[in-house]
Formats: sequence, structure tokens, C-alpha cells
Amino acid sequence: MTRKIPATVITGFLGAGKTSMIRHLLGRADGRRLALIINEFGDLGVDREILSGCGIDGCADEDLVELANGCICCTVADDFLPTIEALLDRPEPPDHIVIETSGLALPKPLVKAFNWPEIRTRVTVDGVIAVVDGPALAEGRFADDPDAVAAQRAADPNLDHESPLAELFEDQLNCADIVVVNKADLLDKTATRRVETEIRAELKREAKLLTAAHGAVDPSVLLGLDAAAEDDLDSRPSHHDADDDHDHDDFDSFVVPVGEIAAPADLLRRLTAAVAAHDILRVKGFVPVAGKDMRLLVQGVGGRFQHYYDRPWAPDDDRRGRLVVIGQTGLDEAAIARTLAG
Repeated sequence: MTRKIPATVITGFLGAGKTSMIRHLLGRADGRRLALIINEFGDLGVDREILSGCGIDGCADEDLVELANGCICCTVADDFLPTIEALLDRPEPPDHIVIETSGLALPKPLVKAFNWPEIRTRVTVDGVIAVVDGPALAEGRFADDPDAVAAQRAADPNLDHESPLAELFEDQLNCADIVVVNKADLLDKTATRRVETEIRAELKREAKLLTAAHGAVDPSVLLGLDAAAEDDLDSRPSHHDADDDHDHDDFDSFVVPVGEIAAPADLLRRLTAAVAAHDILRVKGFVPVAGKDMRLLVQGVGGRFQHYYDRPWAPDDDRRGRLVVIGQTGLDEAAIARTLAG
């Protein structure tokens, strides 16, 4: 029997550092042919753009497949299965497939898909890696607010679930073989211990716990786990195990056009104001800067932002600035657009 091609699922909330981890893997592939499936919540493929412009040998466009405008866990039959079959049917298939889920995706439905007859004998889930934003967890981003939940339940007796952020965080953790606390360089020792303790309290299965900065984990640690996770589903509990289907009505995303800016600091002031006023979860995109031939990559999680010039604008690039804004349903799109426009 032909050896099954291993696939690694990298899950984790918005902005946890999944794309940085994949860039690190690509840079240390040691000759392995890696194929990447990148899934984004929203219709602007920022993560694919980051990876395709990374300049790393072996990061060829044909090895990057983007599934945008929806979570992969909801589009398994329509999007994921045809994509994985196309990779497997190549004359020279990849040695390893790496799948970056959307930050709002439930990993377990994706792992289940590897049991579909069309692919079961050809590919296996080598391991599931959950990337955790250490500072965001330390700030309580994924914890339930008991008072807020009680108030919601009092207003709506039919509301019987935890906060969507808490449920999603727990589902991602409890599908994982390895949990990586990322951005550990932004935590002191006390905060790191507190974050690790909180994660262990949420875990309902055995999983290895690591810390990292900028997603830098040795590929030999992440790849080659031989977990065969598709055969181990019962040990990976989910809040949605009893659901025939699920959606992401708790979250929304939209793209805000942004004109050329005079300097990055101007945009960061607007972003900080927008996040403070509207509790935005995630912002990412590219913006042109006056007098600069390189595009400015901007990413933010909560009130923390990073920006840098990632590559020169190509002649055929659309040099309009666009930012993806993601948050819980109910965001005031018009007000956020006005704030970001200055």
C-alpha cells in the first residue's frame, strides 16, 4: 500500500501567529516539498499574500492554495475535499501538507473530513497544532465574563451556551496534539506560568505544551507526529459534537478601503481609536505610504499592532489600501470606516 501523505493542521484564534509559524516551517523545510492550504475568514487573502511574498525558497505560488471567504470547517465538501484531491493527484505530490485554518474555524470538522472515502487511504492527519496568543490569553480575551453571560441569559432564556470566544478557544485546544503559547517574548515569567496553568485547566486530553516567539518552533517538533488524528476523534471533545451543522453568526468581517497615508503612525492612531470604540478583534491588510515604493503590512490583535514594509509594490499590484476588520457580530461598519479614513 502506498504511504499516506501526512497533513498538519495549524489552528488557533485570530492573530495568534499561525502564518508566522508556517513561514518558519517553510524556511527550514530541508528539502521537503510542502504544500500549503490557507483558509481565511473574509474575502481578502492577506495570509496568502504574506506567504507568497516571503522570498523563501520552496514557497512557490503553485504550492499555496487559498480558501477565502469562509471557514474551512463549514465548506469541507465544497472547498477542502476538491483542493486536497487536486494536491494528491499531482504528478509529483507534496511530501507534507500544511493547513492553516481560519482563526474562527473549528478544527474537528476538518479532521473528520480526512475519513471521507475519496481521501482516507491517501492522506492522514499527522498532527493538530493549536497556536495560542499568550498576551491575549493573559489579558482575559478568551475567558467568560460571568456577569455578562448572566445578563445575556436573563435577557434571553434560550441562551444556554458560553461566550463564542471561550467555546472556540476550548475547541481549538482540545483538538490539538501540541499547544504552542506564542508571543512568549511579550510575557514575563509570572504571566507565562499563569497562561500555562489556564491552558492545562482547559485541556481535556493529553497535549504537549510549548512556548515560542514569532511562531519559531523547530519543524522536527511539529512535523512527524504520526498522530492519525482522524482515527482518534473521540478523544478530541468539542462543544459542537452534537451539532449536525454550525455557522459563525457570532462573528463578522468586512474590508475597509484606506487611501495612501502620510506615515504609519497616522494609521496606527486611527486603528487604536477604532479598536477602543468598537472592540475589534483583528485587523490586517496592506496600505500604501506616500513616498514609499514598498507596501506596508499592518496587523493587529485587540489594541496591539505591528507594521513593516514586506516587499516592493509589483507593477501589476492594485496599490489601493485595504484592511480586513473582524469582530463579533454587530460591528458598526460605517463608523469604523469613517474612523480609519481619518
